[in-house]
Amino acid sequence: MSNDSEESASFGRNKQKQNKILLLNIRDINAEMIYTQEVMRKCFQLNRKLFSRSVSYMQGQLHDNKTREYFYYIDHNGMLFLDDAKMKNFTSCFKDKKFLQFFFNRLRLNDTNRFQIDFPYLSVCGRERNYIRCDDLPIVFTHVVVTSEEQIEKLSYAHAGELLTLPFEPNKIFMSPTSGRVYHPADTKHGSIGLIRSKLAIEFSKHFEFENDEEAPTHFTWNGVRYKLDNSWMVTLQTLRT
Repeated sequence: MSNDSEESASFGRNKQKQNKILLLNIRDINAEMIYTQEVMRKCFQLNRKLFSRSVSYMQGQLHDNKTREYFYYIDHNGMLFLDDAKMKNFTSCFKDKKFLQFFFNRLRLNDTNRFQIDFPYLSVCGRERNYIRCDDLPIVFTHVVVTSEEQIEKLSYAHAGELLTLPFEPNKIFMSPTSGRVYHPADTKHGSIGLIRSKLAIEFSKHFEFENDEEAPTHFTWNGVRYKLDNSWMVTLQTLRT
C-alpha cells in the first residue's frame, strides 16, 4: 500500500509538472496575440488621452527665445519616433545607432516643469530639449548580446546594439501577473526599470518556472543555470513610487 501511495503521489506531481509545461506552451503560442491586444487597448486609452488633453506644440518651437523644443515617442518595442509622426513603424523610426546612443545617454526624468504630465522624460542636447513620452517605459531591452570587449552577456536597448547596454541579471527578471509584461532593472536616471521587448520576453518565458501555483515565475533557467528570481528590487521600487 505504501508503494502504491508513493507511486500515486509521484504520478500526481509529474502530472502537475506536465500541466505546467503545457500551460507554458500555450502561453508561448498565445503570448504575442495577448500582447498585441494589450497594446491595442493601451493605444486606445492613449488616443482618448491625446484627444482630451490640452497640450499643444510645434516641433522645433522656440522657448524663452533660446531653447528649441522637440517631441518624441517610444513604443513598446523600443523604437523612437517623432511624436507627431502619423505612421509609427520600422520605416519611420530612428535607426542611426550613433544618434540613438547620443539621445538615450542624455535621457532622464523631465524635471523642467514643462510638459511633465504628457512627456515625463527628457533628453537634453545643448539648447535643444527633446521631450519624450512612451507606451510603457523609455528603456526597452531588445536583445541579449555578448560584448566584444568584455565577452559577457548584457541587455541591449533602444536598438543601438553594443552601443547601449546594461549588465544582464537573470535573477532579477520580473513578470507582471496582471499585464504579462516582463521587466529588468535599469539605470536610476531612467527610473530604475526597463521593459523587456515582447519578442525577447516570449523567449525568456520558455525558461520560467512557477512554483506553488504562483502567478509570477519563481525561477528562471538561463544558459544551464537555474536562478531563483529576486523580485525585491521591484517591490522596493513600487514602494518608493507610492
